[in-house]
Amino acid sequence: MPDLRTPYYLIDETKLLKNLEIIKLIREKSGAKSVLALKCFSTWSVFDLMSQYMDGTTSSSLYEAKLGHEKFGKETHAYSVAYSQDEINEVAKFADKVIFNSISQLHSFYESVSNLKVGLRVNPGISYSHFDLADPARKFSRLGVCSQEELEAVSDQLSGIMFHFNCENDDIENITDAINQIGSKYSNVLKKLQWVSFGGGIYFTKDNYPVEKFCQVLKDFSETYGVQVYLEPGEAAITGCAELVTTVLDIVHNEIDIAIVDASIEAHMLDHLIYHTNPQISSHESGEHRIIVAGRTCLAGDLFGQYELDAPLKIGDKISFADAAGYTMVKKNWFNGVAMPSIAVKRLNGSVELARSFDYTDYLNCLS
Repeated sequence: MPDLRTPYYLIDETKLLKNLEIIKLIREKSGAKSVLALKCFSTWSVFDLMSQYMDGTTSSSLYEAKLGHEKFGKETHAYSVAYSQDEINEVAKFADKVIFNSISQLHSFYESVSNLKVGLRVNPGISYSHFDLADPARKFSRLGVCSQEELEAVSDQLSGIMFHFNCENDDIENITDAINQIGSKYSNVLKKLQWVSFGGGIYFTKDNYPVEKFCQVLKDFSETYGVQVYLEPGEAAITGCAELVTTVLDIVHNEIDIAIVDASIEAHMLDHLIYHTNPQISSHESGEHRIIVAGRTCLAGDLFGQYELDAPLKIGDKISFADAAGYTMVKKNWFNGVAMPSIAVKRLNGSVELARSFDYTDYLNCLS
């Protein structure tokens, strides 16, 4: 194992494989294909493994689509909330499917991509999310076409439609009911199409998730409407497979001990700050020693959280934070000029490789 200097993200391929095997099982039993949602995870140093179990990638921008095409291969689904003409011209060179967010974008750019499989995002008016910020069907949502009449009017131009309406949905009854509602509401359109995507946000790799029942729901839908079903797993594909490894640099006391590590919640695990959640510590057992773990930036609220650990922390201790892959590595930033975590991968054979490190030159070059 290389002598890795903290902070670094460590991806464990053995843990990743556990999720990928479930994705493979779903395809075998339901026929549903899975494309990786790059908005959640785009660390291409593990794409060689992931591409053996998944059917391609889906994107939210030109750059993501290009990355998926170049580094993952297989199917490239290109979606964006809004395209420019230049972006459409570029995407049209390599994408398999181009999915528009609105009727107006479809009208504006259809001729540029009519030789490809053209899709449209639809807002079915139902959703599952613990956070309003991430709710695709929230009030005044701009994500997808709401009008059933407008959808039917352009259906002859489409090969498929995409419904992305879930966030961390682990409720099999809810997703079953939602898929059945979609089938009933859009049956006239569905029977004209080649494919339908149910998007991401379905937590089918959670422990004890009823995968068999989920597969039957997908298979029944596919057979009823004669469509290829797609899933767009992001978090479900990579959950539990990565850690952010840090070192305690200092311990200060202000009514409670506060350990300061060489990383930052704002710069290196931003989603937790956005959603007011705390990452789990995977390197220590729980106990009676209460302590706050904080980042090293000047932001007063740069706090990983308050923890009760089995032993007091001391300067030089390593602390690992769990689930540092999804919506984490893609959002890392250079706030305060704090050193960017390296990226390391523990391969299936147990060897650990340093995939990428960052230095001052990287910081300098991201600015002007």
